[in-house]
Amino acid sequence: MKKLNPLASDLNFILDHTQPYWSELKNQSIFITGGTGFFGCWLLESLLWANQKFHLNCSVCVLTRDIEAFKRKSPHLASDPLLRFHRGDVRDFTFPEGTFSHIIHAATEASAQLNREQPEIMFGTITKGMRHVLDFAKHCSAKKLLFTSSGAVYGVQPPNVSFLSELYEGDPKNMGEKAPYGAAKKMAEELCIRAANASSLEVKIARCFAFIGPYLPLDTHFAIGNFILAGLHHEPIHIQGDGTPYRSYLYAADLMIWLWTILFRGENKRSYNVGSDRAISIAQLAHVVAGAFEPSVKVEISKKPILGRPADRYVPSIERARKELGLQQRVSLLEAIQKTKVWYSRKLKIED
Repeated sequence: MKKLNPLASDLNFILDHTQPYWSELKNQSIFITGGTGFFGCWLLESLLWANQKFHLNCSVCVLTRDIEAFKRKSPHLASDPLLRFHRGDVRDFTFPEGTFSHIIHAATEASAQLNREQPEIMFGTITKGMRHVLDFAKHCSAKKLLFTSSGAVYGVQPPNVSFLSELYEGDPKNMGEKAPYGAAKKMAEELCIRAANASSLEVKIARCFAFIGPYLPLDTHFAIGNFILAGLHHEPIHIQGDGTPYRSYLYAADLMIWLWTILFRGENKRSYNVGSDRAISIAQLAHVVAGAFEPSVKVEISKKPILGRPADRYVPSIERARKELGLQQRVSLLEAIQKTKVWYSRKLKIED
């Protein structure tokens, strides 16, 4: 008896809102970097689901440094007959044979520690990886490339800017602690534009903000992941700062609708913010997550807000994606938290 995919309802939801686009991949080949991370796992889940439901016969090649680790992490994906692995590092992988109509470049260094302690490695990995992927796109005659960039390209959000628009140029002198990462992503975007100007390759840029959902690491620098992990262990949610910064979160299924739509229907050489514009403070978020557990867990905030200091914000404007591509947030934050909690509860029980 075939085991039911626990993400089946989310995957059907993704296809319901992208169905007209998938025929573009009929009998094609797609190359994906970063296929083992949060984005990558969801890209593969949704792509292989579409392959099955729409009989696309689309072959998928995934670049990874550790094939065995991916097989242990996602055996149901690794065993798909239309998926093959290509071992290598994004900066210098040997080019796989054959032609690829589409490329999704989702591999990146996202370590906060690396960004802080070895910024030159962070910058070099992202930019060298982008150059190598673009060289491969030319080599394999790719038609379209989706680059998952970041909202970090804008630098620190000014206090008088409620929502970061794609038209906001940012301030190179005000990049904040994410400076190497944001600057590298910005440079990678420019490399994409240059490649598109010099060839027939279409490039689409997704400036990604903050997300939630199954596969999101719970023990890294993502606040919402840390909060959910604490709840799963029935421990207090601890906030190191004062809880005033504002963030926003898009559920993984919505994220996939956005990324696939941008790849298939986005304008060439155009950047699109990808995320939610429904801002919530870190303190409010902690209480929402705490209340998702039964019994509710405690919330502890280390510092008190400084009177008169404007709250830090990292919230996108999504007007361009909404107006040009009809994209919107469909899954509420509370539902996203519940879905993620349930998925991880099952996963932890299975692993135990």
